[in-house]
Parts: sequence; C-alpha cells; structure tokens
Amino acid sequence: MQALLFDLDGTLVDTLGDFVVVLGHVHDRLSLPRPSREFLLHTIGRGSEHLIRTCLAHAGAGPERFDEAWALYQQEYTARNGDHAEVYPGVRETLALLRARGLPLACVTNKPGPFATELLRRKGLLDAFAHVFGGEAFARRKPDPMPLLETCRALGTAPAETWMVGDSRNDAEAAHAAGCPLVLVTYGYNHGEDILHVPARAHLARLDDFNWSALAS
Repeated sequence: MQALLFDLDGTLVDTLGDFVVVLGHVHDRLSLPRPSREFLLHTIGRGSEHLIRTCLAHAGAGPERFDEAWALYQQEYTARNGDHAEVYPGVRETLALLRARGLPLACVTNKPGPFATELLRRKGLLDAFAHVFGGEAFARRKPDPMPLLETCRALGTAPAETWMVGDSRNDAEAAHAAGCPLVLVTYGYNHGEDILHVPARAHLARLDDFNWSALAS
C-alpha cells in the first residue's frame, strides 16, 4: 500500500440527512411532492445531476424542469452543506493513523467538487487529503475507472499499490477496472443492494476495524 483513495458520501460522512432536507426544500419550491428518505437512500451516489433528474421523474415532473431544479439545488445545498451530516465512527481515527504512516490520501467522489471540499472542511477532514476530486474533475465518473486512474497519476502511485475505500458497487466497479485493491464499508449507500455481495479485500463495519498498520508498514 502506497496511497489510498476514499469515496465521500456513505464512506467518510453520512450525508443522507443533508439530501433529505435540501431536496425537500427544492421540491417545495417547485410545488412537487418531497422525495422520501428511503427513496433518497437508494438514489444518491451517482452524482448530483443524476439525483436531481431521478427525483424529478419520481415526482412526475418532466426533464424540462431540470434547469430550474438544478439552480435551486445549488442554492439550497450551498446554504445547508453539512448541517445534517455526520462523520462516521472510526473515520477520524483511521485518517489520523494513515497520515501518521505518511501515506498520501485522496478523496474521489461523484459529488460536485466545491460541495465535497466544503463538506470536508466543515467536518474537519479536509487537511487529511492531498487531493479532492469531484464528479466534474474528469471526463467520466465512477463507476468508470478514469477518476481512480487519474488520481493515481496525480499522486504518483501505481493503481496496484493504491487502495480504494468505498461503500457502493460504483466504487467497486471503478476499483476493479482500474486495478486498485478494494475495501468496502457496510454502512453506506449501495442503491438497496447488500454490499456484502460485492467482492472486495474486506467489508468493514467501521474503518478502524481494519489493520491498516500492517499494510502500511
């Protein structure tokens, strides 16, 4: 192990509460029914544009309302980013351990980069990462391997020595295609699918359940 890449939503920070509140306000302003918490739990993780389009369709609105919804979403999320989100247990301890071992860390997320950076800053995690790459950073997003491969290039590490830590099949497919060893957490968002059915080196109930020191030594 020479470096690690981390997903954000569902891996480092539980952001479901933010999405429930933000999308609720957006739909109120559009005079549409609010998406339920359960619906959002199974929908988030593929990028904000996909989330907005899926919520509009679920509410019976046509695609012509996307631009209005997107503008409202930008306003609402900027104002509320992190207000209803919590860092998962074991995350701070794991990041501190890995930094103490001198391993470079990067956050690779489908969330828009400015939102991701601000969320990490507000939760006191930003300084742990050498790079934060959002969904718009590259031409393609996870589950495509491009974001992982480009992040490895930015870190100067080989994919086979750069571990990916995520919570979903998106992360798994990207890691397998890029040739990155994979660890999955069991507490995140995987679109309703049991993450234990997705192959990985390990499935963790907490990030600090893993013996990172043995791999980083």
